[in-house]
Amino acid sequence: MSQRTIIVTGTDTGIGKTVFAAGLAGALGAHYWKPVQAGIEEEGPDAQRVAHLGGLPDNKVLAEAYSLATPCSPHLAAEIDGVAIDPARLALPVVDGPLVVEGAGGALVPISRTETYADQFARWGAPAVLVARTSLGTINHSLLSIEALRARGVDLVGVAFVGDAVEDSEATICAMGNVRRLGRLPRLDPLTPQTLAAAFAANFRVEDFA
Repeated sequence: MSQRTIIVTGTDTGIGKTVFAAGLAGALGAHYWKPVQAGIEEEGPDAQRVAHLGGLPDNKVLAEAYSLATPCSPHLAAEIDGVAIDPARLALPVVDGPLVVEGAGGALVPISRTETYADQFARWGAPAVLVARTSLGTINHSLLSIEALRARGVDLVGVAFVGDAVEDSEATICAMGNVRRLGRLPRLDPLTPQTLAAAFAANFRVEDFA
């Protein structure tokens, strides 16, 4: 199977992007890669959470290019750790089959003092899914993110929403942003591999990402 890379980015931090990435990787049977991990959450690094929630075998979870100690923007975390992020180390890994690549926070989070994740996405030349929350403020954040990605030539697969249904916001973002509405992942309680797989299958079409 030839490689198919999908970038998962978001409008902000803490909106459910990693949970969505886990659901997508599990549904596609994909490899997963987060090139830069800055700080470790209580639940563990994102790669560990994705492996668990997505039901991925160890050999489909790729090691980070950079694992930084400080939980903040990668550019600052690298400086605090005394590390210089080398773009050459961020080249896409070659795998057999689909690859889901997760950025950090929002599309314009800095990797260095001169480049953002969106700049790196453009360099990779792979399409991106924008994950957006449904709560107040999402229209502005989502449309700004869509503009920033397109300004750099990043192709958009569409927008995946996370949270309670807010029909007008979801429809407005996709109409004004001229972007596909992929679906909405509800907040899950409990959040388990089983509930995530079921919710992803019920709310998204795998063929939209193929």
